[in-house]
Amino acid sequence: MLDFGYPTRMTQSMTVAVLGATGAVGQEFLRLFERRQFPVDELRLLASPRSAGHKMRFRDRDAIVEAVSPESFAGVDLAFFSAGASRSREYAPAAIAAGAIVIDNSSAFRMEPGVPLVIPEINLDAIGPADRLIANPNCTAIILLMAIAPLRTLGTIERVIVSTYQSASGGGAAVMQELEDQTRAVLDGREPEPRHLPHPYAFNLFSHNTPINADGLNEEEAKVIEESRKILGETNLRINVTCVRVPVLRAHTESITVEFSGVAPSEDEVRDVFGRAPGVILVDDRAANHFPMPREASGRAEVLVGRIRRDPSHPNAICLMASGDQLLKGAALNAVQIAERLMQAGRLDPVGLAGAG
Repeated sequence: MLDFGYPTRMTQSMTVAVLGATGAVGQEFLRLFERRQFPVDELRLLASPRSAGHKMRFRDRDAIVEAVSPESFAGVDLAFFSAGASRSREYAPAAIAAGAIVIDNSSAFRMEPGVPLVIPEINLDAIGPADRLIANPNCTAIILLMAIAPLRTLGTIERVIVSTYQSASGGGAAVMQELEDQTRAVLDGREPEPRHLPHPYAFNLFSHNTPINADGLNEEEAKVIEESRKILGETNLRINVTCVRVPVLRAHTESITVEFSGVAPSEDEVRDVFGRAPGVILVDDRAANHFPMPREASGRAEVLVGRIRRDPSHPNAICLMASGDQLLKGAALNAVQIAERLMQAGRLDPVGLAGAG
């Protein structure tokens, strides 16, 4: 636990907890707090007992990771959770009871009725004045919806077909390390050894490694479908998703076909919309064959969109690509943006929280 006494332009400084601090997303939270001058006065880094005592650098000082317990959240104003669904279900009630607002990056509460599932650029108004638990969407769904939500100004979307090219970062730090280790092994003439994934990862790709349901959808695909419908408020949206793990270290890429209820908008209309949409950058240079790539999306806050073209098989459809950093906009950044919007609305003033009960 560290005290920083750090003033901010947005509100008073707060006591902030990060559960899952030592993971890939947890580490991104700390970098974002510094980069965006997030108003952290007291920081609590929480993780499992095996990580207790681990040191993490924050604002040129060492912060010590503590083993999480229900008592860890006493006095906390804001808690970012990124330690998996079981940990979120176990500790979110304690954090809320202690007076904190919880922004949860796991799948634990996303589809719970009454729990807002939020991408700030799309449905910030889903957060009600009494909500103290806010769910951060699946990373693949965030990147997809950042690309298709702006297109709703051009007509009614009836169907979406998406194929994903998902990076190692979606599996966390251990899977990222596995890809690096296997790549070195193959280049050295050795066989890659899967540890956290079911198949060799280096120089290979395979269907996303989550359980498959009775309909043939893996868990990742089902999440994207369900969460997209909830975020857009379109329970009957027709959407088909194929999720594939590819040997890219960081940032997911998606190939997307959007079908409208009438004739599809022109390519220029689509480019114009993306040129004005918050949180996206248009990358669409046919002459240079320059379109969204994970290499360029890595480390960026925005989602890259491009490769815009009409679907030659359907007059009502357009096709595009999107690429976004899974650890940033797909996870930690989206959560921090939610908190920033709450601060701007006066919801995260510690004085106000103290009286919120």
